[in-house]
Amino acid sequence: MNLIFIYGLPGVGKLTVAKELSKLTNYQIFHNHLTVNLVGSIFSFGSEPFTKLREEIWLRVFDYACTYQINGLIFTFVFEKTVSDTFIENAKKVVGERGKVYFVELICDGEQLLERIKDESRKSYNKISDVTKFNKLIKDGLIFNYSINSALKINNTCLSPEETARKITEQYHF
Repeated sequence: MNLIFIYGLPGVGKLTVAKELSKLTNYQIFHNHLTVNLVGSIFSFGSEPFTKLREEIWLRVFDYACTYQINGLIFTFVFEKTVSDTFIENAKKVVGERGKVYFVELICDGEQLLERIKDESRKSYNKISDVTKFNKLIKDGLIFNYSINSALKINNTCLSPEETARKITEQYHF
């Protein structure tokens, strides 16, 4: 099973790129807000039960995708304070010998990122869409950039979602 792990700050286009990537690969999309919204409907964001259950769901989905031989899964993710320090290593362990994890970091330049944050389409997924709140989360260190050494890094400020998805498929030969 190929796990394409797309990460970056809110608004960089993870889900938009994932949708285009899914068209090219026929891989299923498991985006961050499926789990965040599910668990958040029961537990407060950042609470102990929220963080534990969210990570358990993420890892169980990866495990089931491997066990039931799903060809590929596209996962979207934001590094933020409530995610355990061991999540990335645990994800790699779960996939283990049964597949491969391909990390993709999306980056978008400042003004364009803030414009994307304000996009109305974000509200339907309960994503952050207020620039003031976004800036406060960054300032307070609650969400942050994190680079994984093996990640393909793509600045998609001036790229279409289709072009970005194509770069991923070309780099990793999907």
